Amino acid sequence: MRSTFKQLYYINRAKVKADGTTAIMCRITIDGRSTVLATDIFCRPKDWNAKKGEIAIGKDNNRLADLRNRIEALYDEQLRETGVVTPEILKNIVVEKTKKPTTLLQMGEWERERLRIRSDKLNKVNTYRHSKCLQAHLQEFLHSLGKKDIQLTEIDEAFGLGYKVHLVKGKRLGPSQTNHCLIWLNRLVWLGVDMEILRSNPLENVEYEKKTQSRHRSVNREDFKKLLATPMPDKRMEVMRHWFIFSSLTGLAYVDARGFYPHHIGKTADGRRYIRINRQKTKVESFIPLHPIAEQILDMYNTTDDENPVFPLPTLNCAWTDIHEMGFAIGRTENLSAHMARHTFGTMLVSEGICLESIAKMMGHSSVKSTQVYAKVTDDNISRDMDRLQKRREEKGLTTNSTTTEHNKALLQKKLNRPKELLREDPRLAVKRIGRPQNNLMYQIPK
Repeated sequence: MRSTFKQLYYINRAKVKADGTTAIMCRITIDGRSTVLATDIFCRPKDWNAKKGEIAIGKDNNRLADLRNRIEALYDEQLRETGVVTPEILKNIVVEKTKKPTTLLQMGEWERERLRIRSDKLNKVNTYRHSKCLQAHLQEFLHSLGKKDIQLTEIDEAFGLGYKVHLVKGKRLGPSQTNHCLIWLNRLVWLGVDMEILRSNPLENVEYEKKTQSRHRSVNREDFKKLLATPMPDKRMEVMRHWFIFSSLTGLAYVDARGFYPHHIGKTADGRRYIRINRQKTKVESFIPLHPIAEQILDMYNTTDDENPVFPLPTLNCAWTDIHEMGFAIGRTENLSAHMARHTFGTMLVSEGICLESIAKMMGHSSVKSTQVYAKVTDDNISRDMDRLQKRREEKGLTTNSTTTEHNKALLQKKLNRPKELLREDPRLAVKRIGRPQNNLMYQIPK
């Protein structure tokens, strides 16, 4: 039988420090027995909400919420492992676990534990899993300095600059990866500031790496045709191939495809099917008329049982190897990723001249600015524009041979003899009049 467990947070308004703040206390009650512990969090009495047990200041209130979740997680863990929990036992565990870390790596492990509890609660492990790699980079840099750890008070700007050089020159990480590592380091130092171990962040002047302009990679028409004509030998990879083609024709991201159910499919008055679904990223509705090939793929999967998704897709972590192998199967030299299907959809629509507002509606963008990324010039666009330019020049009787230096000089001299027409036809050419107005006006182009 589960024991009764409660947490009560309160302040003692009679004990106020010289700076006007008072300590927040936590009373833990289990089966009628209670104990009190200090939270090491302080606030002004006027900022304390006794009914909700919250602080008006968001940053301090987040620390209090993290402590509340941590105590509850430790209680569940102790109850699961031993089956016996008393207020005194839980208090000792909490005090030991929540003891302020004073070194950099200790702070990292402390933060990773908080992320683990948060990931279990939200059922999302990406941030917690990524923190392991970031912590490993930091530990490797300390080992290169001959140190097992470093006190937070010993960190200075030179330490941050040295870490940045280690990542860029030693590890040869790109701008994005380097910035992620620097963000993690700053995060741990700012935690030291919040816990009043440090007065300020000594790494504030350490600049992040400038990112190169991102480029949306997509599948070109040749590779897309190969994907259509190349069935996969494995059943699981064949499902991934069907999904990739479907996503390339509808623009559904992988996370949206996993949440794609039969009730998201509708029909127009003329019987044509479409998809109406809210994107998980932007919460914006997408309206996507189905391509005939997409309809054929849809008929092969679940379109009736609304309790199951249309495509039986695994998590993206399990599917990325199949997607890479699918790229190798069609002879691609670059890696194939899941989100390239969505980029392929946007790129093909822009290439066909569809207006950006319609593309934004189909892709579920919250702003047309997000869609404008697909309107960047591509090799095909440049070729088409040059073909149109050459065609216009040929219609005007201008060829490559006619644009010689002699022709330009003769054309310029001809226009100089007609200054009024020159000004009317091409006002961009600066013409300077010399002398007072007379019968014959002289003009010259300034040097």
